[in-house]
Amino acid sequence: MPLSDATCRAAKPKEKVYKLSDARGLALTIHPGGGKYWTGAYRFGGKQKSLSLGAYPEVSLAAVREKWEDARRQLKAGDDPGVEKQISKIAQVVAQARTFEVVAREWHAHMAASDEWGVGTAAENLHRLEVDVFPVIGADPIAKIAPQRLLLVFREIEKRGALEIASRCRGMVSRVFNFAIVCGDTAGNPAAALKDVMKKPKKGHFASITVEEFPQFIKDLITSRTHMYPATRVALWLMMRTFVRTTELIAVPWAEPDLEKAIWDIPPERMKKGRGHVVPLSRQSVALFREMQPLTGRNKFVFPNQRRPDDHMSDGAILKALENIGYAGRMTGHGFRSLAMGVLKQELGYRHEVVDLQLSHAKGNKVDKAYDRAKFLVERTKMMQDWSDYIDRLVDAATSRPGIHLVA
Repeated sequence: MPLSDATCRAAKPKEKVYKLSDARGLALTIHPGGGKYWTGAYRFGGKQKSLSLGAYPEVSLAAVREKWEDARRQLKAGDDPGVEKQISKIAQVVAQARTFEVVAREWHAHMAASDEWGVGTAAENLHRLEVDVFPVIGADPIAKIAPQRLLLVFREIEKRGALEIASRCRGMVSRVFNFAIVCGDTAGNPAAALKDVMKKPKKGHFASITVEEFPQFIKDLITSRTHMYPATRVALWLMMRTFVRTTELIAVPWAEPDLEKAIWDIPPERMKKGRGHVVPLSRQSVALFREMQPLTGRNKFVFPNQRRPDDHMSDGAILKALENIGYAGRMTGHGFRSLAMGVLKQELGYRHEVVDLQLSHAKGNKVDKAYDRAKFLVERTKMMQDWSDYIDRLVDAATSRPGIHLVA
């Protein structure tokens, strides 16, 4: 007769091990110590075998019958249920070891070795993972991470107001999961489902410190003990003094700046709006370019890529440098543009029209677009020198060492 739950509960231990049979080889084994364990008897490859199916009452009668039916289906398919159980256990151990951090670091190593990333990008992406992602989900088995769990990671970044960083982190995490799918570590990509529920960065909005915060920023930049490559340091100061767009600075070839005339003429094909732009160079900016000549003067680019000298600096190098001095989510390379506008208008009294032209903002008609390139050039030249001198005064105030700005 098949077993009932009441029979299983009522079974008492005896001096020797004995069994209560259910059906088709399934039995409850009762030990003298009182333990009750489910076993299933079967033959495979001409040998009699036994499969452990758990302890009673942790595994109920109904549940063990389902497990035994699954085992019998494996047997009919030509598989040994005992071997399949061992394989499943090994897979579970492996899955537990395949944490998000383990897989993410494998993905990062793969990408860092590819042509897609430069050294700066690889370092920036690893930094983002280590700072914002690994502390939350790094130890979680990647196959068990749900979208709701991932959302906690990105919501914490959003709370800092760093919407652009949150968006980039989501994209990076999504790529980790795609890598994991190909490697057989998980079946789905929970990060993909979060794209539509995350806060969207405002178009054209980049984090920037305020005019009032600028003196402290200068002090933090000068006194920071974080390691910064010479090219990154010079690029950061040039970004500040010229307030061009990041892409315009990191890819500047030596053919563009005329250091004798103190003019940097950026051609239309390198500009966001497809029109040329003239950047008057202050004495300090010229000095910074000259500082790079012994280092990269034989290269095509003023700021070459460390891994691929024929290419230019990574677009993440400036952002990484700012993050390293404590301004993650608070300042970006692009942020120097809005900062310069604030200082030039608020502190130095320059007209909005002149500042706007130096920022190379789009105008409303074709005549302006054709003429803007050289408009107010004399006034803009004076303005750029006044801007660099203003920065120098902040440097002097922060260090009490006049003249440090030329080599800072």
